[in-house]
Amino acid sequence: MGRKPIDYVIITLKGMAMGAADVVPGVSGGTIAFISGIYEELISSINKVNLKSLSTLQKEGFKAFWEQMNGNFLLALFVGIFISLFSLAKFLSWLLNNEPVLLWSFFFGLVLASIFLVGKEIKKWNAVALFMLVLGAGIAYFITTLPPNENVDTLPYLFLSGALAVCAMILPGISGAFILVLLGSYKTILEGVHERNFVMIITVAFGAVFGLLSFARLLKWMFKKYRNVTLALLTGFILGSLNKIWPWKEVLETKIFDDKIIPVKEMNILPQAYDGDPQLMFAILLAILGFSLIFILERMASKK
Repeated sequence: MGRKPIDYVIITLKGMAMGAADVVPGVSGGTIAFISGIYEELISSINKVNLKSLSTLQKEGFKAFWEQMNGNFLLALFVGIFISLFSLAKFLSWLLNNEPVLLWSFFFGLVLASIFLVGKEIKKWNAVALFMLVLGAGIAYFITTLPPNENVDTLPYLFLSGALAVCAMILPGISGAFILVLLGSYKTILEGVHERNFVMIITVAFGAVFGLLSFARLLKWMFKKYRNVTLALLTGFILGSLNKIWPWKEVLETKIFDDKIIPVKEMNILPQAYDGDPQLMFAILLAILGFSLIFILERMASKK
C-alpha cells in the first residue's frame, strides 16, 4: 500500500486509542477505528486471514502471504492495542473508581461527535436506513440496561467471553468491555492482565481470534452488499450506547461481588453544581475536548 514507517507508527497510535477505549466498559474500540479512518481496512484485512492465505504461504512463501493479508497494518494496529491493554488497564481502572464523572464526560463527548461522523458517511437516507438507525439504537440501549452477572472464571466461559466481546469490540457503539461486564468476566480478565496470568490471557485471546475471524466476514459482506444500511445500523449502535456513558448517575440497586459493592441498576440524572466544587466545570470542558477532538482528527485526516 506504499506506506512509510511513520504511517505504521500512526496506525500503532490508533491501535493504542482502540485498546484504551476497549478497557472502559461503555466505549467501543470499533468507534475509535471508525473515527480514525481505519475501520473498513481493518475488517477487510481480518477477512484475508483464511485458508487461501495459508495456501499462499505454502506455495509462494512468507512474503507473499504477509502482503496478501496486509500483515504490516494488522501487526502495527494490534501492537498498539496490546500496548494499551497492558499499560493503560491499571490507570483506566483507577480513573473508573476514583474519577468516573470526568472519565465518562470525556468519552461522552467523543462518542457523541462520532455519531455525526459516522452518520455523515450515509449517502442516502430512506425508510430502511431510518429503521436500521432506530433498530441499532434500540438494541444498544437495551444492552446498556442489562444487569451484570456474577464473576465467572472457568476457561471455557472465558473463551466464549473473548469471542463475544471481540464481536462487540469491532462494532462501533457496542463496548466489548461492557459485554464482559454483562457476562461476569470483566473483573477476572482485568485482574488476569494485571497479574500476567498467561493461561487466562491466551484462552481469552483464542476466543477473541475465533470471534474476530468469524464475525468480520459478516461485516465485510454487509459493507459490500448493504453499505448504507450497515452504516445506519452502526450509527444507531453508537447513539444507543450514550445511555451507558452518561457521566451523572444515581445508583438504585447494588450487589456485593468479591466483598465489593457494585452498582447493578442506575438512573441517569442531571448534573448538580456544588459551591466550591470545580468537577462540573472540568467535566463539561472534558466533554467539549472529547467532542472537538473527533472533528480535529477528521480535519487532519481530510487534509492528508
